[in-house]
Amino acid sequence: MSKGKKTAADAIGKPAAFGPDLDIGVFEREAASWAPCSISALPKEVVQRALSVGINADEKGRAGTYFQIDRSVVLQAIRDGFAGKAEILTTKDALEKYDWVREYWWKIVDANTDKFTALAKLKWDQGYFIRVLEGQKITVPLQACLFISQDNFNQNVHNLVIAEPGSEVQIITGCTVHPNVRSGLHVGVSEFYVKKNAKLTYTMIHNWAQNFNVRPRAAATLDDGATFVSNYACLKPVKSLQMYPVAYCRGTNSRVRFNNIVYGAENSRLDIGSKVVLQGKGSRGEVITRAIASDNAEINARGFLLGEHEDSRAHLECRGLLLSDKASIHSIPELVGRAKGTELSHEAAVGRIAEEQIRYLMARGFSASEAESLIIRGFMDVSVFGLPEALKEDIKRMVDATLVGVF
Repeated sequence: MSKGKKTAADAIGKPAAFGPDLDIGVFEREAASWAPCSISALPKEVVQRALSVGINADEKGRAGTYFQIDRSVVLQAIRDGFAGKAEILTTKDALEKYDWVREYWWKIVDANTDKFTALAKLKWDQGYFIRVLEGQKITVPLQACLFISQDNFNQNVHNLVIAEPGSEVQIITGCTVHPNVRSGLHVGVSEFYVKKNAKLTYTMIHNWAQNFNVRPRAAATLDDGATFVSNYACLKPVKSLQMYPVAYCRGTNSRVRFNNIVYGAENSRLDIGSKVVLQGKGSRGEVITRAIASDNAEINARGFLLGEHEDSRAHLECRGLLLSDKASIHSIPELVGRAKGTELSHEAAVGRIAEEQIRYLMARGFSASEAESLIIRGFMDVSVFGLPEALKEDIKRMVDATLVGVF
């Protein structure tokens, strides 16, 4: 056993620092193989679920696609016209093709962090490698889908994204399950490297199942002049979700923004957060969270800003909306300054829908339920994501479709 795997093996029983613990031994690891094919050739129920998380089945308006079902990669391709600008491979293929990839592998996420990173190290089920070549500005998104088709399955992927100097790209990642899946565990380790003057916009949409458990583990490093925008939306009930991505703004004038929109329902336990470490001169960070809790849901919304350079600034904002007397939202901001001159700030608000807002809309002809639905949809407005107009409308339509029947 290698030293790395030995270290991970030592952590296989180590609970995560936050969120509910899980018995990882109850989940299945065996899965049937899926043959490579186009998305449109997949079963209808698979295609429909992929559409619900922003994946275009015909691949129109997308520069490339990665699609993985359980442990099988069914599609990895760059579309005509984008060859030589970007590359999509499985992480296993990337490690075999390029010796230098190991310089980025398990470097900013530690395999012995907890039992979930240990799983991703010891029982690795591929994942995507996306590389945007130096100076290339790709105007349409790349897309990736991580799909689970088998009930109670444990999927462990490790993704690697590299935006080379001067490049620009948008990536949409959708994670979802077959309609027959009720429970399971998804572990997703993602490492992002945003090089000098590059810009990466990464939008992740989750649509799981009521008894499903999700454990993303992500980190990013930003070089001089780099910009990283991370958008996350989880709009369907899930049993438990725990995530706490971190961005290291190491470069001069580097910029990071985390945008999170989450909905907890029934007995969901969501522990979400984002951490920004400001290390470079002129580095800037922002964490924006919108959380809705109904039924018996519990949401912990964390944010951590660490200023390590005198010329650095960051802001943290959390807004929570309670739709039930039994639901709870706990906002947990942390600001730590370690250099004279750093500027860190936060604001938080948790409450109910204001009665005056309901009355205002009802006075204009809406029913009480219609008024409540309008307010909730406005609260979850994806304009907070700061996406380009075309991509914003695409994601908004997907979010609206997801919310049908929820509110």
